[in-house]
Amino acid sequence: MQTNIGYASDLTALETYTRLQDNNPAALVDVRTQAEWTFVGVPDLRSIAGEPILVEWQGFPSSGPNPYFVRDLSELLAQKGLDQDASIYFLCRSGARSQAAAIALTQAGYSRCFNISDGFEGPLDGDGHRGTNSGWKAAGLPWIQS
Repeated sequence: MQTNIGYASDLTALETYTRLQDNNPAALVDVRTQAEWTFVGVPDLRSIAGEPILVEWQGFPSSGPNPYFVRDLSELLAQKGLDQDASIYFLCRSGARSQAAAIALTQAGYSRCFNISDGFEGPLDGDGHRGTNSGWKAAGLPWIQS
C-alpha cells in the first residue's frame, strides 16, 4: 500500500471489482453528480449482490462542495452495517473527486478508504473522449444507464 497520501491506496477499477467480489465488508461509493449517474451511468453490482452508494462530492450545476458529504455517507454506511474498518472504494469520473472523498472519510476515522484512480470513464484519449483507455467502462465492468 502507498503511504502518506491521506488514504489507504489507489486501485484500478478492475482491482476494485475483484475485491468487491470477495464478500468482505465493503462498499463502492460513487461520488459523481446526479446528472452523471443519470446520463453517463453507474456501476452495476447486482451480479455480486450489491449496489453502489451514491453521494455527491460536489453539487451540480454549482460544482460547490457538499458540506454534508461525510455525515450523509457515514449514515448510509451505518445503515448497511459497515463500520470504520470496512473497505470503502471511491469512484468518480476520472479519479480526482474520489481521491478527495477518500481523504475526507479517512480524516473522519475510516481506516480503509481507497481511490479508484482511473474512475468510471478514465482520462481523455487523443480524440478528447473518455471511456476508451481506462476506467470502469473501458475495463468492461458491468454498468447501467437510466
